[in-house]
Amino acid sequence: MRMRLLALLAAAALPLAVAAPAEATPAIWKWRSIHSTDGMARAWGKVSIHQFGYLVTGTLEDTLGKGCAWAVFRAQSASNGRWKTFGFYNCVPGNGTFRKDYRNVLQIKVQVCRGTSKRPVDECSRWKTIMTQGG
Repeated sequence: MRMRLLALLAAAALPLAVAAPAEATPAIWKWRSIHSTDGMARAWGKVSIHQFGYLVTGTLEDTLGKGCAWAVFRAQSASNGRWKTFGFYNCVPGNGTFRKDYRNVLQIKVQVCRGTSKRPVDECSRWKTIMTQGG
């Protein structure tokens, strides 16, 4: 009887041991829709931890069709504290996707603007922090 009980407990513990690695999935921070001040551009997405740092993926929507929607990202370097800026644009009505890999950063911020195919010009939202290291 005692041997049967030990076998039963061992069999019950096995699925728990197998399930533990599944819980170790990478951390993901989803950020909600951010609109330009005129409401004609918006972006949303997520930041996930991956092998080399952080990966920002998302969608940029242009609703007006005149001009372009911009998602502008700023990332603060963990090594020297300086900020680097990178932008994505969508000049076609509808949704476009973006993907940016960041390594060794303290925080990442995003802003949504309207502009031309060369640069964001106006109607910019406030900067929103979408990832802070350790936070």
